[in-house]
Amino acid sequence: VQLVESGGGLVQPGGSLRLSCAASGFTFKNYLMRWYRQAPGKERELVAGISSGMSITVYPDSVKGRFTISRDNAKNTLYLQMSSLKIEDTAVYYCSATYGRASYWGQGTQVTVSS
Repeated sequence: VQLVESGGGLVQPGGSLRLSCAASGFTFKNYLMRWYRQAPGKERELVAGISSGMSITVYPDSVKGRFTISRDNAKNTLYLQMSSLKIEDTAVYYCSATYGRASYWGQGTQVTVSS
């Protein structure tokens, strides 16, 4: 099982980034997928979630209207489109896959928002 995040980097406030999470080794289309982030000295927090059938998405208020989660079940890939980025969005971003008791995590990708 592998989840490999990519697309992180350095961006100025107000900018955009798109993160990707390539999945392998499990039946991606059946899994609830989520993005989390963890900033230095803070707890890991949920950023976005999407159901297996793509019909339900959830976001915390801190990113609602700025972040969009999506998935391509044919490509086994999860995405996070981030726009209007703020300095406080700086964190390591992780993707997560959950199905019943099974739960997998990627290694994370760093997003730094700075001028």
